[in-house]
Order: sequence, then structure tokens, then C-alpha cells
Amino acid sequence: MQVLIQPYGKSEISLSFLSGFTEPVLNAVRRLPNRRYEPSQRIWIIPDSQECIDSLLQNLYLTGLFTYEDVNENQNYPRNTNDELINDYVQNETKKLEEVLKVRHYSKCTIDRYKKWVQLFLTQNSASESNCNNQSAQKEINEYLKFLALKKNVSASTQNQALAALLFYYRFVKNEPMEKLTNVVHAKKKTRIPVVFSRQEVSKIIGNLTGTKKLIAKLLYGTGLRLNEALSLRILDLDFDRNEIIVRHGKGDKDRHVMIPRTLICELKSHIENLRKIHEEDLKAGFGSVKLPQALSDKYQGGSKEFKWQWLFPQKNRWKNPQTGEEGRWHLDESLMQRAVKQAILEAGINKNASCHTFRHSFATHLLENGYDIRTIQELLGHSDVSTTMIYTHVLNRGAGGVISPLDKM
Repeated sequence: MQVLIQPYGKSEISLSFLSGFTEPVLNAVRRLPNRRYEPSQRIWIIPDSQECIDSLLQNLYLTGLFTYEDVNENQNYPRNTNDELINDYVQNETKKLEEVLKVRHYSKCTIDRYKKWVQLFLTQNSASESNCNNQSAQKEINEYLKFLALKKNVSASTQNQALAALLFYYRFVKNEPMEKLTNVVHAKKKTRIPVVFSRQEVSKIIGNLTGTKKLIAKLLYGTGLRLNEALSLRILDLDFDRNEIIVRHGKGDKDRHVMIPRTLICELKSHIENLRKIHEEDLKAGFGSVKLPQALSDKYQGGSKEFKWQWLFPQKNRWKNPQTGEEGRWHLDESLMQRAVKQAILEAGINKNASCHTFRHSFATHLLENGYDIRTIQELLGHSDVSTTMIYTHVLNRGAGGVISPLDKM
């Protein structure tokens, strides 16, 4: 099920449910304070406040109609095409693609993205097996990339991701030799300088946050973790004796270690003790189960109720698995944290196009300014190539900010 959330006036937002209303969804919206319905536009109007948005997302999530697996991380990704418009050939091909990706242990995020790009490509090209051959492949791929660039206005990196999905599809699903697809257009990726907070700005933003969201923001800045990496942490990932956090299945399915900021040790230990109490209460109520990675769920029978496997930042309310009927807690939703940080940035009066990821940029930049070598920072960030980390060298004093303008010498 999809819900469209848009601004409505100065202090409200509108909700429209693209696939119609159901009783659980209606009840979820009706529980919100100060909500109203506009029958002429078939939309619900709710206050544009952090508290109201948090309640809405929690209520919708508890219906079981909206799951973590359904979330798209980037709005540039193509939406699922209506089933009536996808013929059997497209469905069979995307199923084959998914199977090959799973065998090669690609992440779920990559699998979902590749499937959508290939599905859109096959649908746009009439999805007939006859025109998916060697002779027409290059022409069709180039036309598709042109469509994405000119009609969809996707970025160069997004366009190249779509190309990677198609090349993978032709090589491993269609078994077409890669050398026959070398003349396709590669988008030139632009070099963009990352947005960075000053230390004073970081302090202001964190000061505008409270509770768990404040702790997460400190962790993002203090470790350089990506938001999804921080929210996916489990209790056992923190090793206080070694002063380390184990980041499992990070970007590119890589594991790595980052330090625990010493100023957060007491706060994190206190947070974990509070989680222990909540978990014990859940167990007494017959709940307390958490979703484990598939391989571990088969290996550790009953391990889903052990405290060490619980999320470090669980949701406030329990979540019911629609497939199994079991109730447990999922980790905090990324959108709640993103929205809280955006609001904190506004309240701090910071006019930068920033988000939770800016804490990661600031972490790397400030380490460089403190004299740490680029290889150490590369390892902490989990970059495969040091050239990715080199983008942060723009902040050193020998860069633009450290040059004295001739105007200042007049």
C-alpha cells in the first residue's frame, strides 16, 4: 500500500492513499489529534508537527500493511509498474534476475533496485523476447538511458546504477557476452563537494534534539556511521571492553570496526540497561522476539528472544509480523530520524542542504583537520577506494578556505 504525503498550507500536511482506504488505515488516521477529512479532494489533513508525524508513521506501521521491506530509499527509483501492464515475460525475467542476485549474495537493497530498473526497461521495450537479443540490446539500452536522463531527470550516478543493473541482467540472466555491450553510453559522474557542518553547528543541532534521537545523532557524528548502519545495530555489536562497534553488512555487504566515542560510553550503557528492562517486560507479556538474519534464524533456534540480538534503537511500539503473526520490535524508522534532524537544523538557523548523512561528512572532515591520515579515515568510513575518501581533503587549510584573497590585501 502506498500513501502520498504532501505539504498543505503553512502548518499542515495532506495524506492520500493511492490504493484506497481500508478499515485499519482509517483507524490509524482517526487516532491522530486535530485530523480532518476533505471529501472533495479525498484527502486527510493533519498538523505538520514532529509528534503528529511520529504517531502517524507508528500507527500505519502497526497495521501490517506498511513494512520495512517496502521502503524505497531514493525517490528517483522507478515505482513498481502496475501488474496489469507487466506481461508474463517481464515477471519471469525479473524472477530469474532475483534468483541470480540472491545466489551471488547481493544485498536486498541492491536486489530491489536492480529488479526495478530491469522491470522498467523490459516494460518500456514491449517486453517481447524477440527484441531482447544481441542485435538490439545496445540500441535499446542507450534509448532507455536517454529516457532516464531526459524524461526522468535522474542523476548521473542513478543512470549508471540503471546501466549496471542492465549489464548484470544481460551477462548473467541472458548469458550475452559482455564485449557485445561495450558501446553503451556511460554518464559522466559529477564531482560534488560534500556539505559539512562546523563543530559549532554540530553542537547546536544536537542540542535541539532530545532522547534517543539525540543519542543517535551523537553516534552518527562521533563514529561516521551511515544512518541505516546506526539503526541496524544490535546490542551484541557494541564491545565496551575493546571500545569498538562492529558494523555488520555495511554498504557493499562489508563488515568493519569503528570506535565508541568515550563521551558516549556511560550514556550507551544506561540506554542498554533501559532496553533490558523493556525486553524483560516484553518477554513477560509473551513477546520479545526480534527478526534475525535468515542464516542465523535457522542456526540459532530461539535466538530471536535473546537480549543480545535486540536492536540498539528499537521502535517505541511493538510490530506484528504479518507472515508469522509474532509481535516484536523493529528498529527505529529512518524517516523519523531524518525528520527530527531536519527540524533541528532549521531551529539552529543553519542554511545548508543537510541531513543525517552530513554528520558522516563532518566526521571525516574534522578528523582530517585534526591530522589523521587518509587511510585511517578510509577504513573507518568503509570506503573500498581511497579516492572516495579523498573528496574530504577540500576542507584543509591549503584549500579555497585557506587562501587569502588579493582583495583582502588592498
